[in-house]
Amino acid sequence: MFKKIDHVGIAVKNLEEAIKVWEGLGFKVEEVEEVPDQKVKVAVIKVGESRIELLEATSEDSPIAKFIEKRGEGIHHLAIGVENIEAKLEELKEKGYRLIDEKPRVGAGGAKIAFVHPKSVTGVLLELCERKED
Repeated sequence: MFKKIDHVGIAVKNLEEAIKVWEGLGFKVEEVEEVPDQKVKVAVIKVGESRIELLEATSEDSPIAKFIEKRGEGIHHLAIGVENIEAKLEELKEKGYRLIDEKPRVGAGGAKIAFVHPKSVTGVLLELCERKED
């Protein structure tokens, strides 16, 4: 079952500058975290029950660096909270959706995450996200 929009991931070239922009709008960055496995540094902004994640690449070969090189800064992915990520991945695979991750991995905040390929989701990179606190 899908629970809520967990977060929107926004690719940025410079995290410090992006934080200034978003805080200038009146948002508050709750935490900044590096996720070495994803080669990304993440600034988290809570908005009600959802979040905005500002994502800066920590390596030239990271998915965020490649995205910015190809498309520029902007919305990178939409993350939807799920109750059982393994079951949801199996269900989507059985329905023929193209999965980037067939098994979940650890993302920001310790969440279990997995991505569905944009070619299966009308051009949107979809992240499934299971958090312990949800």
